[in-house]
Formats: sequence, C-alpha cells, structure tokens
Amino acid sequence: MADPGMTIGGVPAEAKSTFGVIDPATAEVFAQAPDCTEEQLDLAMSTAQAAFREWRRDDERRRAALREAAASVQADTERIAALLTAEQGKPLDDARMEVMGAVYWLGYYADLDVPREVVQDDANGYAEVVRRPLGVVAAITPWNFPVALASWKIAPALRAGNTMVLKPSPYTPLATLALGEALARALPPGVLNVVSGRDPLGARMTSHPVPRKISFTGSTPTGKVIARTAADDLKRLTLELGGNDPAILLDDADPGRIADSLFWGAFANCGQICLAVKRVYAPRSIYADVVEALAEKARAVKVDAGTVEGARIGPINNRPQYDRVAGLVEDALGKGARAAAGGAPLDRPGYFYRPTVLADVSDGVAIVDEEQFGPALPVIAYGDVDEAIERANGTPYGLTASVWSADVDRARAVAADLDCGQVSINAHGAGVRPDLPFGGAKWSGVGVENGIWGLYGFTETQVLTVPPAA
Repeated sequence: MADPGMTIGGVPAEAKSTFGVIDPATAEVFAQAPDCTEEQLDLAMSTAQAAFREWRRDDERRRAALREAAASVQADTERIAALLTAEQGKPLDDARMEVMGAVYWLGYYADLDVPREVVQDDANGYAEVVRRPLGVVAAITPWNFPVALASWKIAPALRAGNTMVLKPSPYTPLATLALGEALARALPPGVLNVVSGRDPLGARMTSHPVPRKISFTGSTPTGKVIARTAADDLKRLTLELGGNDPAILLDDADPGRIADSLFWGAFANCGQICLAVKRVYAPRSIYADVVEALAEKARAVKVDAGTVEGARIGPINNRPQYDRVAGLVEDALGKGARAAAGGAPLDRPGYFYRPTVLADVSDGVAIVDEEQFGPALPVIAYGDVDEAIERANGTPYGLTASVWSADVDRARAVAADLDCGQVSINAHGAGVRPDLPFGGAKWSGVGVENGIWGLYGFTETQVLTVPPAA
C-alpha cells in the first residue's frame, strides 16, 4: 500500500522530507509521512484563500460536492481503515466504523436544511440575519479519532462556505492524508488542503495571517496556547478540549445490568476518548458489586493488535501516553488503591496496557483528579448523592457525564446539577450525533461542534435591512 501524501490545491504535494510513523502494536516505524515546509503551508493557505471566492457563492453546489465527497470516502473505506488501524492501534472493525462515521457526517451536512432567519417582513420594512462564511479555516485534529474528528470540522465548515487547511496529529497522519486524497476527487481544487508534519507546523498554522477561524481538538494546555495565539489576530475559535468525565451510579442501579455499557463507556478505543468515563462514583451499598462487575469485564476482554481477529481493545497510541497511564496507575497503587483488574502493562512489544479497574481510591489521587486518557478506571465510593454531585463537579473540566438509575426522573434531577456540555442517562456519550451540539464547560472547550450550531460556529452574522417601499 503506497503511503498517502499531502493534498494542496486539489493535487498531490511532493514531500521534501518525511518523518516516521509508528505502529503502536509493535512500537516500530512502519511508514513515512510528509513533513510540510513553511513554503508549502503558505501555498496551502493562499490556495484555500483563492478557492474561497467562488466556493462561498453557491450553496447547492456545496451540497452536491459534499454528497460526492461522502461517496468518495465510502469507496476508500478499506484503505483508510487499514491505515488508521496501523497508525492508531484500534481494531479494524472500529476503524471501519470511524470511516463510515465520517461518511455519515458529510452526508448529514450535505442534506441539512439551513433556515433563513427573517426577523421582519411587513409594510414597515424587511430585516434578515444572514450567516456568512468566515474565509479560510485552520483545522487541527488529534490522534484518537483522526478521521471522524476531521469530518466534524470539514463537513460544517465547507457547507457554510469556508475553505480549509487541515493538519492531523503527527502520531496519526496517514489516514487523514488518505481522507484528503479521497475528498480531492470530489471537491474543487483548493477547497480542502491537507498537510502533515511535526512541530512547529501546528503553531505556524494558528499564527498564520490567512485563517480567520481555528478549529482545534486536543489537549487543554495546547488549547490555551492556541487561544492566546488567536487573540493577537482576533481569529475565531472552536476548541474541543479535555475532560474528566464522571459516571454517577444511584443506589437503585443494577451493577450486573449496566456493567457492559459502563465498561465500554470507559474502555472503548482503549479509553482514548475525550468523553470516555474517566471516574465512576458508586454508592457504598453497591460499591463492591460495581467494582467486581467492571473488573470481570476487564479481565475477560481480548487485548491485541487491531488486525487480530476478536481483539476488542488495542494498544495505547503512543509512548508518552503509555508512560502517562502507567505512571498514574503506579501512583494510585502506591497511595493505597487496589487493582481489581489489570494494573500493569502486557509483557509484549508495543504499547499494550492491561485494562485496569482501580478500587479503594478517592479524590486527591492524580488518576481521579486528572484526565488519564487510557485503559484505567478509578471507582470511587460515596455516601449521599449531593456528595457525589459535588465531587463530580469538583474539577476544572466539564465535557460529558452520565447518571445511572432505575428511576429516570431521579437521574434527570441529578443530571440537572452537573456542570458539563452533555449528560446521558443509563448510557454514556449517547449525545454524540451529527444533529446535536457537542462541546464542554470550563476547561473542556470553547464553542460547540455538530448540528446547526456547529455550522453556525463557522459563520459570522450580518444583518440585512430594507426600508419600507415608498
């Protein structure tokens, strides 16, 4: 399989230098990715700016192009998914689902009816709020869901009439570059440009004078740096950042009934999901049963390379993250936590870590207070529900949360007190859909993605007024 390359102006851009891409299942370099030069970035920006002049004018053309783009990506599903598994580590079936999710997002925005906002139309005059595209968008995506999260940016930004320069994480550039090649077959030249590279490419993009909008998904510390950089040029921002997402179990929750859904809410994609369950609060009356039900799932699940039949959890994506998860677990165990399952790496090449359920741990330990972003889950006992709510909210993050109970009305009352962008009842992350806004409170982000609200984030408002007829 040929390594994919950058796309600038609708055509392949030759790499003057490359960098190695590591397979996390082996910890070895398996491919080379292009390292974008300053001159190539300038070309991508100027090409996007030139393409914006025509792309912004015809909404029906944009809708048709997005439908064609969805079909083009779907036709390349197997190639993109194979690259995604090789560089990210997730099971191949999960990689296919991620690519098909991108197809779904492109199709959703192609078919989305954007309403006109007419405020007045009478004998006294006419007034309308018009949503205008911003211009060039600089989009930067992370390594956990590179294809899906790229589509969250590409589809609404392009539908709104913007053009884009997109950069994936240097840990997972290949699937996004292949996505760019597929989209180039459907989009006019320059509308979407895909570049890859090591630092400081991201900083060059966010400080570049051409983009009028930055859309970033990644860590909170990096998001803060981007916000400071954007302030100098008053660039518009959407930042989808970290989370320390709680799951609160009420005393009428059935541990056996909810264990599977709760487990995968925490451990899907090897726990590397911004909205994954990061901590479980369980009442003391069912605490032991909850711990054992989750530990049983952790001990039984198959952990292996994403290409191995039956593997449900792959490796952690990269060495720094692997070291962080291992360090957080070691720290918790050293402070009295008990590993009901896991608690150590797998003895094999690659960045494999045993799915870990930690009991007898509480707030004040780093793995509870911080985002672990990996296959380790602390379960914390609580006395009363108000205590659980206070502890769940006692963090600078506020992305998602979930409440689990046999009584939906009780769960809704608890959900109303949680400081976060989304709350699911008897599930986790159920609000991640193209038609619902996704974003966080506090340090978890600025703005939202998805739905009509995500599209509006790629626009500015203009008021159009017409005086009454003479």
